[in-house]
Amino acid sequence: MHRPDPHSFYESSQPKTRRLRLKLGVDFDRKRIEGEATLEFGDSVQGDLDLDTKGLEILSVKVPGAGPIPWSLGEEQPILGRRLRLTLPADTQEVAISYLTSPEAMALQWLEPAQTEGRQAPFLFSQCQQIHARTLVPCQDTPMVRISYQAEVTVPEGLTAVMSAGPAGDAPAPGGRHVFRFAMPQPIPSYLLALAVGRLASRDLSPRSRVWAEPETVASAAWEFAGVEDMIAKAEGLFGAYPWDRYDMLVLPPSFPYGGMENPRMTFLTPTLLAGDRSLVDVVAHELAHSWTGNLVTNASMEHFWLNEGFTVWAERRILRILHGSDEEALGWAMGQKALEDSLERFKDEPHLTVLRLHLEGIDPDDAFSSIPYEKGARLVAALEREVGEERFHRFIRDYMDAFRFTSITTEQFCTFVEEQLPGALKAVGADAYLHHPGLPETAPVFRSAQLDRLTALAERWPEGVRPTGEQIAAWKPAELLVYLQKLPRQLTPADCAWLDGNLALMGRGNYEILVEWLTLAAAADYEPAFPRIREVLSKVGRMKYLRPLYGALGGHARTRALAREIFAAASPGYHGLSRRVVQGVLESYPA
Repeated sequence: MHRPDPHSFYESSQPKTRRLRLKLGVDFDRKRIEGEATLEFGDSVQGDLDLDTKGLEILSVKVPGAGPIPWSLGEEQPILGRRLRLTLPADTQEVAISYLTSPEAMALQWLEPAQTEGRQAPFLFSQCQQIHARTLVPCQDTPMVRISYQAEVTVPEGLTAVMSAGPAGDAPAPGGRHVFRFAMPQPIPSYLLALAVGRLASRDLSPRSRVWAEPETVASAAWEFAGVEDMIAKAEGLFGAYPWDRYDMLVLPPSFPYGGMENPRMTFLTPTLLAGDRSLVDVVAHELAHSWTGNLVTNASMEHFWLNEGFTVWAERRILRILHGSDEEALGWAMGQKALEDSLERFKDEPHLTVLRLHLEGIDPDDAFSSIPYEKGARLVAALEREVGEERFHRFIRDYMDAFRFTSITTEQFCTFVEEQLPGALKAVGADAYLHHPGLPETAPVFRSAQLDRLTALAERWPEGVRPTGEQIAAWKPAELLVYLQKLPRQLTPADCAWLDGNLALMGRGNYEILVEWLTLAAAADYEPAFPRIREVLSKVGRMKYLRPLYGALGGHARTRALAREIFAAASPGYHGLSRRVVQGVLESYPA
């Protein structure tokens, strides 16, 4: 037996699931889903089949038309959960498993009406990445196994279900409920299974794109993302025809732990992108690029996560250049550099987590999650592009997408393909240093622009008393203001903070990137006027990207540490489990 993915009980010698049929009944009162998962194999199979489960209550296992079959659950393992072993009789083509999810399922967040924008109805959303699909459905929870699927989701009347699949009709169901049907014909890895249920409305943005949100939010979301069709067209210019038929988006309540999740046909987005000035919609460029780099060509396991994220960050910034010019692209790389440096500092005592080709046996991939596969990976891709030239690299990207379309690959497979198509390029850019050595190689590409240089020089002169003029401030775009704040010294005085807020009007910003960068500076400075806004943001928003630095900055002073603990005690019940775990880790790192 061989387990090629350290985060799955999947055995490569066993049958692969080819198709999944789901029947899901959503119970908000018990915070559980009653499910039936039918796994289709495509051929007649027999013998043992190991599936991943975590927190699932298995009710029955049967071969349709033939009756119950033997099954057993293994011992609980902290990261992997419990192996569900089925013994399939000869000539099995499909097997049906009835089960219940746990109220504590990591893939599912159940929200009370008060935690939604409309405050009228409960809300449910899933988040299966990294390895949490096993808390939603018994499956081979590894990217190495790709499945098409269809689903029937029964929800309380008045609520709407959406999934990472195409809609296939809906109808009333007995008991004051409603059933929604879905079909995903293309094969996807299990982490891209996605479900949301709530009071939802939608607006069409183009013939192939629609945005969903709560009724109170949908109009502002539609305005914010009105340019998505142009983004799709620009991405198609890089990668070829969009491969998933539709590109719809769902704006979730604020507790969603990520900026976005690239579920095919239904990207999930944080409402913190709704800045009111379209200044943060470029996050959509990242999630859209995943339609090719990640969803179409996927990492074989989370040990190869950079193949998804490094390529996608590179693609996102290429799209930015096409849409907004090279200055905007350079600012994007500068913001990414700050995130990369923060992550390298966070893992300074765990350098094995700063390589791209990870080895994660015994390590929870959520604990290894950082900006490193995104930003270090993107710099390796950019280095290859610079080495061979844009035109040749563009052809290579198209060939790469075609060669591995709808498959999941390893770093080693990628390197073999690059060597075949671009001989000598990996050695020329020192790829081994990116893939297998900690930190960022000294030869990594540097991204410059005149405006980036001006912003950097101005911020670096802050200790000398040099301040931006009113004329400079008035001319800055949001990205320029953010880069300026990021380049400032990390330890300011309360007087410095008062000047910044007074002259840059930071406290009331709707752009959360700017707001959180400012509040992080203010928290580190023990700047009391910012405390109410810090409390407001940390009480409302569950996005890990913002929670980690804000809670981290609050650790520098006795009274800010007390404030952090007080806020977390009140806010944590509303955080997603992933976010809660991140903040607990930050609080535990505080001085005694």
